[in-house]
Amino acid sequence: MAGKDWKLRAKALKKKVKKLKAQLGATPPAAAPEPPAPAPAPAAKKAHPVSPLAPAAFPDLPEIAGVEFASAAAGVRYKGRTDVMLARLAPGTAIAGAFTRSSTRAACVLDAQAKLSGKQSTEGAAILVNSGNANAFTGAAGQASVDAITKAVGEKLGLPASRVFTSSTGVIGEPLPHEKIVEALDGLSASLDAKGISAAARAIMTTDTFPKGASAVIAGEGGEIRISGIAKGSGMIAPDMATMLVYIFTDAKISPAMLQKMLSRQVDETFNCITVDSDTSTSDALILAATGQSPAAPITDLRSKVAKDFDAALKTVMLDLAKQVVRDGEGASKFIEVRVTGAADAQDAHRVAMAIANSPLVKTAIAGEDANWGRVVMAVGKSGARAERDLLSIRFGDILVAEKGWRNPDYSEAETSAYMKKDELVLSVDLGIGSASRTVWTCDLTHGYIDINADYRS
Repeated sequence: MAGKDWKLRAKALKKKVKKLKAQLGATPPAAAPEPPAPAPAPAAKKAHPVSPLAPAAFPDLPEIAGVEFASAAAGVRYKGRTDVMLARLAPGTAIAGAFTRSSTRAACVLDAQAKLSGKQSTEGAAILVNSGNANAFTGAAGQASVDAITKAVGEKLGLPASRVFTSSTGVIGEPLPHEKIVEALDGLSASLDAKGISAAARAIMTTDTFPKGASAVIAGEGGEIRISGIAKGSGMIAPDMATMLVYIFTDAKISPAMLQKMLSRQVDETFNCITVDSDTSTSDALILAATGQSPAAPITDLRSKVAKDFDAALKTVMLDLAKQVVRDGEGASKFIEVRVTGAADAQDAHRVAMAIANSPLVKTAIAGEDANWGRVVMAVGKSGARAERDLLSIRFGDILVAEKGWRNPDYSEAETSAYMKKDELVLSVDLGIGSASRTVWTCDLTHGYIDINADYRS
């Protein structure tokens, strides 16, 4: 019996071994893990519909003697999309600038500020701009990328790196693939063209739905003085110096100090008077370059007629570009002008205007074409500015909706609701306290803003 038990056990073990061998044969040994493949560049996204508030077409900007432009698709973030712009400026160009006051400024902003803080040379200059990557909050690598680009541009164009200015716009916190930009320089330098400004305007776009340009021409002493500018901006718009990325070129003969004085004076009433979403960018930059190539005599006296005309023309260009940024506000369907008068001082006027313009409740009511003037009352009250109920009056367009601490007895909800259906609206508030005033521009807040920003990085 014992022998029989042993044979049965041996037979069972043989079956078990055979079964295990079969299992091993069907399952190959585990292979060493493959290293992760590099993430492919995101495919070009489907473009958002052009803003209903967009101009009919990109303007025909006058050429500026001493400036050439080129653009290219370097693949900084997306394939098949023009994303780098290069501008070459003639020797003797004076440069002025205004930049974000954000405490998390991008490396390119810090670099440009440092270069403009000292005495300028008379050598030529260059501006290189990339979209798709902001090169912000990227540590020491951010400055290394700026250094690599400015050095490469300088070597390519025969300029010192100290005269090369860069700007970056796009996603924050990702290393800038500057080698792709450097590789594109051969093509960029070979295609520089005085007529390339419209392509340059398109190359700097991110969530923009249309390129932005503006110009002016004035009579100088002995010839014309021309100004042409381009800008990008659609979201993260609540400037604290200038707006997004703006590049303005003129052929005026003017010193860097005088140019800077004019620019700084005009910023507060133009780019600092717009808002889309109350967010200030890490990368806001405004560069104004004067090549000195106009046949007109130099501008040397700020009190002269030509200087005043040039100053006014510069403001016109700046304000036009600023308003275009608002018209391209992410998801915008309404362009809104907010006028505040009767404030105790200029600061109070600005506080009230921006409180109204930045209020999500005001902006969503306007998006829904709801004549909810109570939300304007709320925004005035939260602004921190001096206001008194019985002195306050509110108008939607020409319609007086509230005054003397109460709704206007003749107020018509139907008339006001009809007004709210317009694409362009004016909201006016008179505080009835002093003589200070401020006008700012904003847009409504629609679900389109969420759609654009919910997948910005994807």
